[in-house]
Amino acid sequence: MNRTVYPPRDTSALRRPSAHDDPRSRRSVGPYRIAARAVVVLAVALVAVPVLAVGGRLVPAIEDAVDARQATAPETARAAREAGVTYDDSDEGGLDPALEHALDHARAAAAAEGIEIVVTSGWRSAAHQQQLFDEAVVRYGSVEEAHKWVLPPDESEHVTGRAVDVGPQAARDWLEAHGARWGLCRVYRNEPWHFERLAPEDGGTCPPMRDNA
Repeated sequence: MNRTVYPPRDTSALRRPSAHDDPRSRRSVGPYRIAARAVVVLAVALVAVPVLAVGGRLVPAIEDAVDARQATAPETARAAREAGVTYDDSDEGGLDPALEHALDHARAAAAAEGIEIVVTSGWRSAAHQQQLFDEAVVRYGSVEEAHKWVLPPDESEHVTGRAVDVGPQAARDWLEAHGARWGLCRVYRNEPWHFERLAPEDGGTCPPMRDNA
């Protein structure tokens, strides 16, 4: 008995159309998508620019804000002291204006010779100075020994804003050798980091160093 062989049935017409069948429906970067991406990039740039450095400097708006804070820091610190509020002395806020002025000139001169003078401690609140003194008593075993290294608040020139501690060692050596040009003097033999404005006038002679505080 002969069987009739039929050709394979073409089912392509029955298959559901797919997006892949139409090149026009494939995802592409059209003008709207490009515009959207441009907006995102612009927004990120506007946020990032203020915190970027320009030629090694902060953008002018940021510099102006920093300069304004530094300019008012001493007055803010003095007002805080008068109100009995503890002021954070992690920066140079609260220094005596004459000392601050002398230090600025010394820093500039030192920088011209490749030396950076870093103030490691400036004005201190009475509470902070008392804490340092109490810790020194524990460390050295007695009030007398502690007094050689840390003064109580009523004796410390850090509390009055008329003393600074500086570093690193190269800066200390430079300031000891040249600081008298601006009245800046090393005070104690056992504290090479501690300086006060003790010379009677710029370019004067520093008084003899004391052995300790």
